[in-house]
Amino acid sequence: MFDTISDKFQDISRRIFSGGKLTEKNIEEAIREIRTALLEADVNYGVAKTFIQRVKEKALGEQLVKSVKAREQFIAIVFDELVSLMGPVDTSISFAEKRATVIMMAGLQGSGKTTTCGKMAKFLIKKGHRPLLVAADIQRPGAIEQLQILGETLGVPVFSEPNWTPPKICAKAVAEASKKNCDVVILDTAGRLHIDEGLMKELGEIKKKTKPDNIFLVTDSMTGQDAVNSAQEFHKLLGLDGVVLTKLDGDTRGGAALSIREVAGCPIKFVGMGETLDRLEEFDPQRMASRILGEGDLAGIAAIAKDLINEEEAEKIQEKMLSGQFTLNDFLDQFSMMKKMGGFSDLMGMLPKNMLPPGAQEQLQSGDAENMIKHTEAMIHSMTPQERNHPDVLDGSRRLRVAKGSGKTIQDVNQLLKQFQDMRKMMGNMGQMGGFMDKLMGGGGGLPSMAGGLPGMGGMGGMSGKMRSKRKKKPRRKK
Repeated sequence: MFDTISDKFQDISRRIFSGGKLTEKNIEEAIREIRTALLEADVNYGVAKTFIQRVKEKALGEQLVKSVKAREQFIAIVFDELVSLMGPVDTSISFAEKRATVIMMAGLQGSGKTTTCGKMAKFLIKKGHRPLLVAADIQRPGAIEQLQILGETLGVPVFSEPNWTPPKICAKAVAEASKKNCDVVILDTAGRLHIDEGLMKELGEIKKKTKPDNIFLVTDSMTGQDAVNSAQEFHKLLGLDGVVLTKLDGDTRGGAALSIREVAGCPIKFVGMGETLDRLEEFDPQRMASRILGEGDLAGIAAIAKDLINEEEAEKIQEKMLSGQFTLNDFLDQFSMMKKMGGFSDLMGMLPKNMLPPGAQEQLQSGDAENMIKHTEAMIHSMTPQERNHPDVLDGSRRLRVAKGSGKTIQDVNQLLKQFQDMRKMMGNMGQMGGFMDKLMGGGGGLPSMAGGLPGMGGMGGMSGKMRSKRKKKPRRKK
């Protein structure tokens, strides 16, 4: 996500602010390059111009903090302005008190609207709601069937009447919601290839007949300025309550995420990540800004982990880490957990870039990371239970057998075992720093403590706070 602009920001800050203090000369140089980086990322020209002006004013007015390097000072300023540009946080949904809440989903064809309706239903189910999906897109072939399949997968009802007009379908569905014991109605409206009079007239009729409590525009983040322009038009004609940005995990530029709030005047409420129905996330400007600056999304990892990792199992893993008894079976279990959390590539993409091993970034971009996991699993599965629990018994002949059994080379097996030993050592260090899994699960101060305690994971939130705190060091807490 945002690889292009993230790499640019990392390069600019590292190359221009390698040490010393902020000066007018190095600030001007950085500003020029940031302007170019933003425009190459398809950020709206007016937004880019305003953004760099704010950064420049803050940087030139910054007093040197002896305990903070120039690079950290400048990144903190950019972080604050990115958060301001995309925020404030507004992921609220307006719920009706005495009737079913109506959520109208609008958007152009190909934006992922129907899938997002399913994701929204899943999101609301987790919150204790009972959604009704409404198939009001009678234009696109297969749209009704797609929504019905999503409904079956989620175990929620789907209202459809293919021979009725979309406004009539939606009005009837809202009236039927209470009979189906549903407290939220999600309208999957039709889209077009572009905004036209027929589309807007139909959406206007649906709005008039259903009086939706929320109107969300679903738009493809990978279309950049087209997404921003369509959001602006839809907001002008319908009065949007917010935007859902889809395919954000595939967006290497970030122009839409950085421009929509400023240009269209409505907040980004949610972001779609991947195809699975549980990958609808509330939009968080701080987390996005952190990823754009290459500082990862540790809070995102923690949020996913809390939903999927059993706390008792996590404690057992932590004990093994601390005692040095972490085995190849446990290593294998970590891969299974990664798959539940969205896959190895997704998780690696959420780590700070300076924490990635050499070559990892290239692997993520090429898609080799997932293949590497499959090959590793094959090698471990080719080992005996004794070998998995006691890897030290793997001598030359055993390694050769494992290589042949998994279709790999003995060099591959040697590399796996070295990586495992390195990982066991790293995890042991993490455990000694206060309990990695405990912190990940939210214990002992939560993820910010973990981010601050691990090498290279200082986190932008902490840095930003330092820069805003009148430059006074706080006394360290006693452990």
